[in-house]
Amino acid sequence: MDFPAAQPKPAADGKIIYYPPGVKEITDKITNDEVVKRLKMVVKTFMDMDQDSEDEKQQYLPLALHLASEFFLRNPNKDVRLLVACCLADIFRIYAPEAPYTSHDKLKDIFLFITRQLKGLEDTKSPQFNRYFYLLENLAWVKSYNICFELEDCNEIFIQLFRTLFSVINNSHNQKVQMHMLDLMSSIIMEGDGVTQELLDSILINLIPAHKNLINKAFDLAKDLLKRTVQTIEPCIANFFNQVLVLGKSSVSDLSEHVFDLIQELFAIDPHLLLSVMPQLEFKLKSNDGEERLAVVRLLAKLFGSKDSDLATQNRPLWQCFLGRFNDIHVPVRLESVKFASHCLMNHPDLAKDLTEYLKVRSHDPEEAIRHDVIVTIITAGKRDLSLVNDQLLGFVRERTLDKRWRVRKEAMMGLAQLYKKYCLHAEAGKDAAEKVSWIKDKLLHIYYQNSIDDKLLVEKIFAQYLVPHNLETEERMKCLYYLYASLDPNAVKALNEMWKCQNMLRSHVRELLDLHKQPTVRSKFILYSTVFNYIENLPDPGKAQDFVKKFNQVLGDDEKLRSQLELLISPTCSCKQADVCVREIARKLANPKQPTNPFLEMVKFLLERIAPVHIDSEAISALVKLMNKSIEGTADDEEEGVSPDTAIRAGLELLKVLSFTHPTSFHSAETYESLLQCLRMEDDKVAEAAIQIFRNTGHKIETDLPQIRSTLIPILHQKAKRGTPHQAKQAVHCIHAIFSNKEVQLAQIFEPLSRSLNADVPEQLITPLVSLGHISMLAPDQFASPMKSVVANFIVKDLLMNDRSTGEKNGKLWSPDEEVSPEVLAKVQAIKLLVRWLLGMKNNQSKSANSTLRLLSAMLVSEGDLTEQKRISKSDMSRLRLAAGSAIMKLAQEPCYHEIITPEQFQLCALVINDECYQVRQIFAQKLHKALVKLLLPLEYMAIFALCAKDPVKERRAHARQCLLKNISIRREYIKQNPMANEKLLSLLPEYVVPYMIHLLAHDPDFTKPQDVDQLRDVKECLWFMLEVLMTKNENNSHAFMKKMAENIKLTRDAQSPDEPKANEKLYTVCDVALCVINSKSALCNADSPKDPVLPTKFFTQPEKFISTVSNNANITSEMYF
Repeated sequence: MDFPAAQPKPAADGKIIYYPPGVKEITDKITNDEVVKRLKMVVKTFMDMDQDSEDEKQQYLPLALHLASEFFLRNPNKDVRLLVACCLADIFRIYAPEAPYTSHDKLKDIFLFITRQLKGLEDTKSPQFNRYFYLLENLAWVKSYNICFELEDCNEIFIQLFRTLFSVINNSHNQKVQMHMLDLMSSIIMEGDGVTQELLDSILINLIPAHKNLINKAFDLAKDLLKRTVQTIEPCIANFFNQVLVLGKSSVSDLSEHVFDLIQELFAIDPHLLLSVMPQLEFKLKSNDGEERLAVVRLLAKLFGSKDSDLATQNRPLWQCFLGRFNDIHVPVRLESVKFASHCLMNHPDLAKDLTEYLKVRSHDPEEAIRHDVIVTIITAGKRDLSLVNDQLLGFVRERTLDKRWRVRKEAMMGLAQLYKKYCLHAEAGKDAAEKVSWIKDKLLHIYYQNSIDDKLLVEKIFAQYLVPHNLETEERMKCLYYLYASLDPNAVKALNEMWKCQNMLRSHVRELLDLHKQPTVRSKFILYSTVFNYIENLPDPGKAQDFVKKFNQVLGDDEKLRSQLELLISPTCSCKQADVCVREIARKLANPKQPTNPFLEMVKFLLERIAPVHIDSEAISALVKLMNKSIEGTADDEEEGVSPDTAIRAGLELLKVLSFTHPTSFHSAETYESLLQCLRMEDDKVAEAAIQIFRNTGHKIETDLPQIRSTLIPILHQKAKRGTPHQAKQAVHCIHAIFSNKEVQLAQIFEPLSRSLNADVPEQLITPLVSLGHISMLAPDQFASPMKSVVANFIVKDLLMNDRSTGEKNGKLWSPDEEVSPEVLAKVQAIKLLVRWLLGMKNNQSKSANSTLRLLSAMLVSEGDLTEQKRISKSDMSRLRLAAGSAIMKLAQEPCYHEIITPEQFQLCALVINDECYQVRQIFAQKLHKALVKLLLPLEYMAIFALCAKDPVKERRAHARQCLLKNISIRREYIKQNPMANEKLLSLLPEYVVPYMIHLLAHDPDFTKPQDVDQLRDVKECLWFMLEVLMTKNENNSHAFMKKMAENIKLTRDAQSPDEPKANEKLYTVCDVALCVINSKSALCNADSPKDPVLPTKFFTQPEKFISTVSNNANITSEMYF
């Protein structure tokens, strides 16, 4: 490069400074503008020079040194500083690899100066930005900062540089700026001897969430820098975390408190940055500090759970150690582990197997919050994609529907309901997914059997919103209900039927309350106390419910419009759309804008949700009938919905039958009845039976409004009563009696031919006539009691029951299936039932027919079912007849006039059926006994029969009996609380009064023959404790002392059954002594004074006598039995 001659200028150190041609001397004597002008020319000169220009390099060396003088480096003018920095950058390029500056201090000043100028990169709109960019580009390309490695305090320069670059980078910079910054910094890291902690901090600080969110571009720059320098910087990162995590030296860095955030970000950038750090985390997972373990678990949850992470497969030891935290002693750690599982299941389905076992344990965690979050975890993943959760995980949610805590149960039930709606109702993932969760509908409905009203209310809500959404159009809603009902298991069907029954009963309670409000003489207080308990048991939180009922009663009394809306809502003719409007209108009326949370309104909504007919109205019944018609015609989507046409038809009729009880008015249309007549003509016996029952429940206006239906129906009912199945015959007779005004004529037309055609030689043709005759005589006793008496005397007893025409199979079996029972025995069973129905119809014993019947039934029990004692009857048939006889006595005992004449001996024979040698007899008899007791139809003494179940050899029978006792005792105590008038009938209601009946029954147990026999006494004790254990669960009203007093009082009486027989009385007193031993040994509260003097039943005990002494030895019993 040729330079024209230029006047040299002496420098301060005496050296001659040569300026480029045209450039005058640059001193502090000239203005800033002139300095800038001259420097621009200098910059141009240095830009154009290259490293090979040795002469020029030598010529301009003094100028290069002059530009590093204090005048330039400290110049206040930023344009001057920028131009000088550009010159210096070019000087380092030109003179590389040896810089013209030999002083370390000077080099440090120069690089700090250049670094400061780089701040100008921040403003991309500045006129000088291109010069700043040139400066950066030059420095990056030449790697000028690498000269600083020779300086002792180079770290200060690098830190300043890194901080400057990270602070100026922003969104307005293009890719080139970022790349040059990256080149500049990466060369320093990769070519240096290591990265100091302070320099590392200047990089890592940009990863902390607060900085990351503030300067997003700085985060990207740091991320790219770390990716590029991963091999070099990894040991430095490892050292930092080792200092903080393992050695606990938090003072090594200001970022020590952010280590877990940094690890998360570094892992996301490149897992290789943490190769040496992961073992340190495993060490921290085992820390003794719960909070520290929690922090590590939170961190690792993010690392393992992030979508693209393969950490679990790459580092199995760490994964297994992390899984161990699911069982951590610290509750928050377990909770955090469970929360992590949801993300892990969604992002890493392959790890589901590892997680399943740990979630299983946590689903039984003692902490409610953890069990709750296990459910949330599984359901969240399931809602995202059902394939993410295996059957085992869904099974954990299923188990939690029975959790002891309401919050957990609710979450489990709602979660399952949401899965059912998504995958079964909307079929969002195809048939396989729908099949996988098809069990949910049954499980949710089974929960209706739980005692908690909260559970019941939630099941009702789930049914209305998820199983059969009430907001669907009528046809779609009924299709949903139709196929749901057809696919439910039997227990779920029963639960659904019970749900509708409860809702219907609550509607009737509301109707009663509204009727009482129409009577001006009835005071609010009376209304409240007569209905309050009916409402309380149907609403959550009984304490609040009582206050709610009072307020609700008051509001109803004050607001006539509200009463009108409520009357419309419970009206039989209310449509689903009207119900929806009514509910919204009532809620709007009771809402208080000033009170956002209104407990009263919430309780009203609970009530309205239960009584509003949101599913069923006339239109809905019509749609159901049309669906059933399509199934009959074969044009329905039955197979597509997963049920056979026969199943759909049968289930459809059963559904209509249930709805005919709860919504009878909705059936009243010719179209509906025509379809039901079509069902009556079908060959399926169950379908025809259900159709008859629907007519019976809903057909009260057929005679007046639909004469054509009436004329078609009558002959079909007659035919079913004479030649249908026994069930059809029963329903046909009841249907005629319920819906026709000339029922006497109709029933006579059935009774007379049937009674004349009875023939014991053809028993298979007897069963249906016997059923029809029995029900006719029960429903119309005034008309048919007398004619029936001759049928009973001449045919039923003499010809049928007292004769064995056929010989049974001698196969030794105690029970046979229904289809294998001989027609003759089936006819005899129906004959026994006919006797009972005939007597129940008469409801009096003026003709002493009941005494004769009871003697006959007792004889059948004594003879073990073989009344003729000709030994022609098989063992299994004898079992059937014993069951029928025992059940018959129990049925008659439900009628007060017959209960009075049942002798203690007959009662004991009946009771012993529960200890029958045949398992099925014991099972069915116990079920019948329980069913009658829970409805309070049987006298209290029959509850004593359950004490004998302690001797049942089968564990499940004993368990069933105990559950029956618990239920019966609970119902009786609840009834006494809810009915003030019940105090007058305590002798027949108070559960504790079963004790004297039990003592008397056990004293007459045929197995108890020797009062001194230890084994027999032990059996007696087991039977007593079987009952007393349930009774003594709580000491209500000092009941323990009351029962003890009863046993003591019995010892002051004689056995009314055999008052003068010493052995009978000895056995009675012995049982009393055993009872006293049991009560004394099991309760410390029994020695208190009894609140009242017990009354003993005179049917079983004589009046107390003061000087009767006990025969048995209490001390001997105690020592023998307890030691």
